[in-house]
Order: sequence, then structure tokens, then C-alpha cells
Amino acid sequence: MKRWVAAVLLSLGLLSGCNQNSGPKRITIGVSFETLQTEYWVAGFEAIKAELKKRDIAVLEAIADGDANRQLEQVNNFIARGVDGIIAVPKDAKTIIPMIKAANAADIPIVLYNRPAGKTDAKSVAVVADNPGITKATVQYMCEQAKKSGKKHKALLLMGDLGDINAVGRRDGFESAVKEYSDIIEVVARVPTEWNQEKALAGVTNALQAHPDINFIFTSSDFLFPSIVAALKNADRYKRIGEEGHVLLGGFDGDPTAYQMLKDGYLDADGVQNVYFESEAAVQAVLDLKAGKSVPEVIRDPGFVIHQGNLNEMSPQMWGAQVKNAQAGK
Repeated sequence: MKRWVAAVLLSLGLLSGCNQNSGPKRITIGVSFETLQTEYWVAGFEAIKAELKKRDIAVLEAIADGDANRQLEQVNNFIARGVDGIIAVPKDAKTIIPMIKAANAADIPIVLYNRPAGKTDAKSVAVVADNPGITKATVQYMCEQAKKSGKKHKALLLMGDLGDINAVGRRDGFESAVKEYSDIIEVVARVPTEWNQEKALAGVTNALQAHPDINFIFTSSDFLFPSIVAALKNADRYKRIGEEGHVLLGGFDGDPTAYQMLKDGYLDADGVQNVYFESEAAVQAVLDLKAGKSVPEVIRDPGFVIHQGNLNEMSPQMWGAQVKNAQAGK
């Protein structure tokens, strides 16, 4: 009997020794995206996972498919599993607040990727693009191109879902830019798309019918370019830069479609969100919060404007160019 007890104790001692020598517990971060509907969200999701892998951090993944209640359940599941931090893309500024409060109650740091929360006492960090600033710089470039032509331009704005603070920022950036060029830019149509291709196509088609002389179009997301191109082609208005009848085109995101349009000479300018900056900043913010370090409530991605004049120089920093080249095996 004594021998059996000694053997058990020895076994337990050996097991304990193994645990002591196994090193610190591997960090785990839960990544919750509201949607992967667009190439931007897919690129962001992959970039975050790549950043976590580079740092040897384990990841739990969850996609809510546009369902805020489902996302809340997913975040609560992360918390129940004892993750060390959470990175979330919320559906909107309001529905994320209960998730932040739940993370706060569990003392788990939470970082919001590309969409900040609304006004709340709950604590989180948001890594966001400078939506108004990037948009304003992009539209200013377009306005300067219009000015060089010596002609007045009729403008069309495609707005996103104005329940999304990013869409509001982009709308405001556009309005701020064209206001400075009111002598040459007249906004004749503002199309509410709610980030929907069918609404965008119908809106642009109707606008071109009502104002056949529209020659300046800005979209709040590159995601909507297929609808814009289709409407322009139907109206025989899709022309390259320099061709008679070219419509000045600009967008926001930096996706593969925009990159191809830039290369093909149809797109004048695009405001680019720096996916790689935002992903690295989000992961670092979680780790800093976990370590008790001070982190700003908002970390801004300054982004950049890419256009025909700096395409070769800036395309290596454009996430859509990297995705497009990867698809082509370059």
C-alpha cells in the first residue's frame, strides 16, 4: 500500500514538474467581426490573424453575419472561455456597448476595429480611420483636377448607411471639401445606398437620367464601384481619364477593384484605409491594456490618397493592390 501511495505521489510530482516547466500560458485573443461582406472586412480579418500569428498569440474567431444579438453571444462566449483580450468590429455604435460592459466586468481589454462605440462610460479603445480627413483629401484632389479642366462640374455623392459613423464621417468629409470649391463644383445628387449594391445602381441610374451632365462622382465605399460602373456603362459614360466625356471618379477604402480601376485609367483618386496599420495597432493596444499600460481611447489611421500621379509609389502600401497581386500570383 505504501509503495502504491509513493508511486502516486511520485507521479503527481512529475506531473507538477512538467507543468512548471511548460512555460507561461499562451495568450489568446477573441476576434469578433460583425460581417465579412466586403473585401475590406476580409482583408482586415486576415491581417489581424496574421499579426496574431506573427506574435504567437492564439485566436478565437467569430463572425456575426450582421446580427448584433449573435455578436453579443459570441463575445460572452469569449469571456466565458477566459480570453486575454477581444478585438471586435461592431455592427454599429450602440449595439457594441453591452459587449464592452461585459468585457469590462470581466476585466478583459476590448479594442474596436474601424468602428468606435457611441457615448458611454464603458471603457474600450477604438482603432479607426480618419474618415473625414481621408475623404476630404481625396475629394480635394478631385476638385483640383476639375479646376484644371477650366470647366464647372456637376457632382454626385453616394452615401453609405448613415447609421454607421464611418459613413457619416465620409459624407462630412465630402461636403467640407466641395464647399471650398463651390465656384466649380455643384452637388446635384446625393444617393443614400445603405451599403446596398441594388440601391446604389438604381440611385446612380436615376441621377444620370435626371442630370445627364453629371461628371464628378464620389462613393463612400469602393465596394459600390461595380454599381457605379454598370450605371455609367449603361449611359455610355464610362470613359478613361483623358477621353472625351470622362467622369471624374473617386472612392474610399483602397480595395482591389479600385486598384484595378486606377491601373486601367478610369479612377482618378481613392482614399485608402491602411489595413496593416490598423491591424497592428489593434493587437498592440490589447497587449498594452493587458499589461496595464496607458492607451489612447482613439487611435487614428491617417490613411492616404492614391491617384494617377503617385500610383507606382503608393500601391505597395495599398491593401487592395496587395490582395490583387496575391490573387494574380505576383
